[in-house]
Amino acid sequence: MDLRPTDDDNRFRTEVRAFLLTHVPEPIRRKVMEERHLSRAEIIDSQRILNAAGYAVPHWPAEWGGRDWSPTKRAILMEEIERNAVPSPLPFNTALVGPVIAAFGSEAQKARFLPAIANLDLWFCQGFSEPGAGSDLASLTTRAVREGDHYRVTGQKLWTTFAHRADWMFALVRTDPDAKKQKGISFLLIDMMSPGITVRPILTIDGLHEVNEVFLDDVIVPVENRIGEENRGWDYAKYLLGRERISIAHVGLTARRLKRVREAARTTPNGDGVLWDDPAFRRKVFAAEVSLKALSVTQDRVVAEQAKPEQSNSPDPKSSILKIRGSELQQRGTELMLDVVGPAAISAGAVKTEGPAAHVDPDAPDDALAALGPSYFGYRKVSIFGGSNEIQRSILAKAVLGL
Repeated sequence: MDLRPTDDDNRFRTEVRAFLLTHVPEPIRRKVMEERHLSRAEIIDSQRILNAAGYAVPHWPAEWGGRDWSPTKRAILMEEIERNAVPSPLPFNTALVGPVIAAFGSEAQKARFLPAIANLDLWFCQGFSEPGAGSDLASLTTRAVREGDHYRVTGQKLWTTFAHRADWMFALVRTDPDAKKQKGISFLLIDMMSPGITVRPILTIDGLHEVNEVFLDDVIVPVENRIGEENRGWDYAKYLLGRERISIAHVGLTARRLKRVREAARTTPNGDGVLWDDPAFRRKVFAAEVSLKALSVTQDRVVAEQAKPEQSNSPDPKSSILKIRGSELQQRGTELMLDVVGPAAISAGAVKTEGPAAHVDPDAPDDALAALGPSYFGYRKVSIFGGSNEIQRSILAKAVLGL
């Protein structure tokens, strides 16, 4: 298998990089580089720039904004977005609910939602996990009882990322409590402004408000907002969770982070010299870079398999390798940055909350170190979400090793 990029691939990479560096505002890219918290407006502005260029949803059907690109070109695009510190298109919109609507929604639903989803005119959050239904998602208990032309939804969703920013939620709800647990679930689109919805923030260990509890108390949802057939929601969820696994390794993000580690270590005092003079530290950086190269080659192999005409629509189980090693290297990059800056990453930008505890303000405007502490703590979770690494190892054991 020849994994070398073609001349066309190289031309495409150069074209994408030039666009990103000239069209996405430098202040936004600087905040991403410094791992700061982006505002809602900055995320929306960035995605609209990408969408106007056809870079937000190239994997969608062409009639709804897709570009009919090869998996290789899509992988190049996502890598360049991450390498050049551009906010990625909101995954809840572009990688999750959008493809489900395109595949299973009615023509009216496609016309109503898909253009707005691609342009981030509507911001979606994902209402899947519940108390007691995380890894075992099919055990969810949020009920949707049909009453004529609407459902009455009651229950609770947990760890709902950006629910406080979202306009809509795509949710799994139980519509047949007597059926086998995977068979009685439906897929609904719920307006977050509906009466009966309460969003309660959860502050995570990095000091940020990103995830939430969402309570639904007799929320009325029109039947026309159900995607596909009643009680087929589990099938649509499996389709959703299997889409666009190529970028799950986040090779570009880790490459950008390791480059920053190198640059910072060359100016960080260490005894009579700088940290980069320490051979033990250099070995740690080199080891991470070698692992990243191996991961990049593995990603290229998965992409090449997807490009084969006979490839099925089922996700390649080898993508679990990308998830495991990708998340480990994302975490390793944040650890190396803390090695470089030390306690300064914790003290920079510290502000008092209303309570007795202090936390790091990642939006502190004058200190490029302010977000590194929160970033380190925040990236502890990447080995859990998107299918925990333990689950990914089980997939590899069964599907690849035949154990």
